[in-house]
Amino acid sequence: MVTGRAIRRATAALAALSAVALAPGAVGTASAAGTDIEDVPRYTTAPDAVPVKGRAGAADAPEIGTGTYTDAIGRGERKYYTVPLDAKSTAYFSVVAAPPPGTKVEDHADRIKISVQDADGTICDREADPAFRADGTAYPIADHATRGVDGDSARCRSAGAYYLVVSREGPATSGPQAWPIEITHLSEPGLKGTPPAAPTEGSWPSATPPPPASGTKRQARGGSGFHNAGSVGTGLWRDRIRPGESRFYRVPVDWGQRLNVSAELPDAAGGAGIAKALGVTAYNPARGVIDDDTFVFYDGRPAASKLFTAPVAYGNRFAASDEVRAVRVAGWYYLEVTLHPDAARFFPRGADLTLRVDVRGAARPGPGYAGPAGDFSVRPGGQEAAEEGLPAPRPDGGGNLRTLGYAGIGTGAVLLAALGAWTLRVRRTSVADDPALSAQAHAAEPTRSGPRAPGIPPGWSGRR
Repeated sequence: MVTGRAIRRATAALAALSAVALAPGAVGTASAAGTDIEDVPRYTTAPDAVPVKGRAGAADAPEIGTGTYTDAIGRGERKYYTVPLDAKSTAYFSVVAAPPPGTKVEDHADRIKISVQDADGTICDREADPAFRADGTAYPIADHATRGVDGDSARCRSAGAYYLVVSREGPATSGPQAWPIEITHLSEPGLKGTPPAAPTEGSWPSATPPPPASGTKRQARGGSGFHNAGSVGTGLWRDRIRPGESRFYRVPVDWGQRLNVSAELPDAAGGAGIAKALGVTAYNPARGVIDDDTFVFYDGRPAASKLFTAPVAYGNRFAASDEVRAVRVAGWYYLEVTLHPDAARFFPRGADLTLRVDVRGAARPGPGYAGPAGDFSVRPGGQEAAEEGLPAPRPDGGGNLRTLGYAGIGTGAVLLAALGAWTLRVRRTSVADDPALSAQAHAAEPTRSGPRAPGIPPGWSGRR
């Protein structure tokens, strides 16, 4: 027999599950308990990513358009993908390599190479080659290759079929398993007029200013990938991070603005210091790396990993410096914060993470695109979403928060319906299993004909 206590317990459990499903922070969050690297959240790709299998040669390479795709690549492999391009827009192809936490990697030697090539094998722009830099720690690494249509050095300007080429390098001493990769193709419209020139050297201060020193810390909700990165704006933010974990955040940075960030660990008692304990990697809206060499030492005393970008300008794409060239478009900039697995000796249950974010400078007009800027703009509502720590608006004007709300409402409705059906079934089972309850229920059941139960008024049918 199922008792009323069992029903109440099940009701409470389902209610708690409903609350989790409806909570905005329930997606992409990680528990602070436990230290097993197997339990550390892995990189998660966009839910609408399309599986694709790159080929070893260009002849039978699958075609990919704008959007997000997933594949895997083994050590020593080279994969080709066909990409049809027009003659008016700049194409960005980002690749995220995300070996699971705990995978053995060699710093600087384990890397991926990304390029866009024409039919003759000519590399259209510089080849990107992100590598690991955290003392043998595996974490998501990313960068992009481009095909531009403006500037004196631009190649591959004509419309036609091109190839995205992704290869993986690494020594035999690193992990042998294939790495999952996420490929994103974004298109930037051309300009109505002449492209702006590259900013002159020394046109902005090179000294890194201090990040915000005071203020109320707001709750950040770091994600497990680019697609669910938590929004943050100017100010102080707090979050939790586990040893071996990478958490993703995004910040709206408009034309003319600069991004100043500090990621910090508190003091803690522990053992020997860690050479590269904490790092923050910055990416532009096309997921091109800006600065990935920021890992800092930690020995139990407070430590901070900092970075500071150049002002966002279209002409930066013509600059000589990689760090300046990457700050070439407005939109959501991404931050990836990684904590070394060995930090478990200091933070066995996870660490309190402080983010100091400062978007400096006034927003300026854009360069004058010939079409909608899409991902390469700070759309209405973006700044507000960042200030409140909400998900970023979608390019179509919607928002992940709305989607999450619909999903939560749908999940809650399903759970409540299941709860009602389960409760009814339990009550019926309880009555059937207990003769006394069965007789009592039968006596109390109202009917249209036959003898009435005691206390039931004449003519009552049980309806109102």
